[in-house]
Amino acid sequence: MSVETTVRSGGTVTASEPSLWERANKATLAMAAVTALVFAGFGVAADNFLTFGNLSNLATQVAITLIVAVAMTFVISTGQIDLSVGSTVAFVAVTTAELLRAGWDSSLVIAAGLAAGLFWGAVNGWLSAYQKIPPFIVTLATMSVIRGLAQLWTQGFSVPIDKRLLVARIGEAEFLGFSVLAWIALVVVVVGAVVLSRMRFGVYVNGIGSQEESVRRAGVNTDRIKMITLMLTGVAAGAAGILTAARLGSGSANSGEMFELTVITAVVLGGTNLFGGRGTVVGTIIGAVITGVIANGLTLLGVSPFLTPIITGLVLIAAIWINLRGRAFSDLFAHLGRRR
Repeated sequence: MSVETTVRSGGTVTASEPSLWERANKATLAMAAVTALVFAGFGVAADNFLTFGNLSNLATQVAITLIVAVAMTFVISTGQIDLSVGSTVAFVAVTTAELLRAGWDSSLVIAAGLAAGLFWGAVNGWLSAYQKIPPFIVTLATMSVIRGLAQLWTQGFSVPIDKRLLVARIGEAEFLGFSVLAWIALVVVVVGAVVLSRMRFGVYVNGIGSQEESVRRAGVNTDRIKMITLMLTGVAAGAAGILTAARLGSGSANSGEMFELTVITAVVLGGTNLFGGRGTVVGTIIGAVITGVIANGLTLLGVSPFLTPIITGLVLIAAIWINLRGRAFSDLFAHLGRRR
């Protein structure tokens, strides 16, 4: 939703009614069509692509990306970015494995992992929102610091997790043929979609991305909202770190390498405006699925795994180009609609 105007009304932000063109996210619809074509293409090229077993595996592969991508949708919608999520995944995965090895109870380990993610998100948010350091610079720096701490802690070695423990069993558990990871991702998607599209916080998020000064003048603490969104990505990356350790059965400082690229690609591919002001969780689902499908389909076809990041990078460039062109055309048609 695009916030056209903001007014002071009892400390709340009221958005003007968007036009039909503005309600229709053309980038999201375009990517939905592309996803269908990619599914059809891999379905024809690989006999086992559309089998239930592979689709269940695909849902598991996409789940961890989707959890963080939903939170990243809020960050990018405010006009920010978080490059440290991959490093946070690694740090929390290592933390999870080390604490379990030290004899901590699984529930305490899960709480500690989420708290660690929240802490790094709060660091990013405080430095960028309140100290006015650009989030790109802040998260680029913490990306190096967080992963460096994980490597220093483990000296580069993976830390195994006893498969009898609850955390390890989470990575193997299934329900109705799909992994628990996939069901957790579904819950995160539903909550994220409701918050972004139906709650006041979502209006603030999109409003800050499009007209931050107007939202601030309406009495909203924009710095706090921006900090909260970065804390959300921290918590989401913390959850992803726990689930990654559970799925792999170990914690490694090398986990989540280039993960931030995959997450940002998913968000932008889905139609969220890279410069803020328009976010869509439904689009993020589509973006996460298409990135997962590309990786899964290429693997089934026996394509070299070294080609996957190349193709992902090219897809990201194409998505940004479409995003920019779509924004220009959207502004043009919205202007023509207002003139009529």
